[in-house]
Amino acid sequence: MPHSRTGRGPSAGALTYGPAGATRPADEPWPSRNTGLRPYARTVVIGRGEADWQAAADAVLRWGVKRRSGFTVSGRDGAGERVVEGAEYQVTAAFGPCVVREPVRVVAIVDTPDRCGFAYGTLPGHPVSGEEVFIVHRSPDGTVALTIRFLDRCRPARVVAPGVPGAAGRAAGVPATLSAHPAARAGSGREVTRRLCGAGMGLDLAH
Repeated sequence: MPHSRTGRGPSAGALTYGPAGATRPADEPWPSRNTGLRPYARTVVIGRGEADWQAAADAVLRWGVKRRSGFTVSGRDGAGERVVEGAEYQVTAAFGPCVVREPVRVVAIVDTPDRCGFAYGTLPGHPVSGEEVFIVHRSPDGTVALTIRFLDRCRPARVVAPGVPGAAGRAAGVPATLSAHPAARAGSGREVTRRLCGAGMGLDLAH
């Protein structure tokens, strides 16, 4: 359902890439070619059975992957905790004195009995340019998995290092920028999925 813009302030601007929705949350397999952006995808098994599915499906549509990875997610202009297509958010990551602010817009949602998730795209001011999607899905045998997909290219970072002026402040922000980049986060997939659905679940990588 499209998100109403009634009562919302001005948008942060146009998406910094195209085409929107290219991570295709509703589709499996993923046709990721001919976008001009770097593709990445990873799937991790996070549970089994109805209880695990319900917990994962609810969490993923409420920014669970980001929030439980240590990011703060704030809705812009009245956007709620549960994602709605067209809604805009600011995702914030803090690394010591450095802060990375990531303005984004939800560009696609899938919400079916066996597949839930959403894609968001970058807006001006985001340290990278592209699209990311979080999808939880279950197979006929009850296995529940999380798939993360990226399409991205690097952009100049908007990093704040409080109390450090000028070029020195920008240099201090470099580690935060790298940590915010999808390629740098990829190695933490097992920990992210553990947090998404509960520490008691065993996780297996699905290639």
